Amino acid sequence: MSDPEPHDSRSDAELARDRASLQARLDALKSSRAAEEGPEPSRAAKGMAEGFKIASEFIAGIVVGAVIGYGIDQLFGTTPFGLIVFLLFGFAAGVLNVVRTAGRKPTAP
Repeated sequence: MSDPEPHDSRSDAELARDRASLQARLDALKSSRAAEEGPEPSRAAKGMAEGFKIASEFIAGIVVGAVIGYGIDQLFGTTPFGLIVFLLFGFAAGVLNVVRTAGRKPTAP
């Protein structure tokens, strides 16, 4: 028994035309999506966003440390020592976050 030959009723010219049509539709879709996304942010905007992120992490570390210290002071009646100690811990955690974030290599978009 012989294997049947594959049957393709379409000619090469029809296949090439269909391929060109699909490519044109794909290009149109890509250009419309690029227009919807808008321009890519500038380097200055990316740097500013990174700076705000680092600053907010630093401030958050200090605030969380202060809140925990205040809570411990209220719970155990050790005013102001818990606040001072945990404020320093929060400051250290904030500095550690800044150093870690600033030391990372920027990721490609």
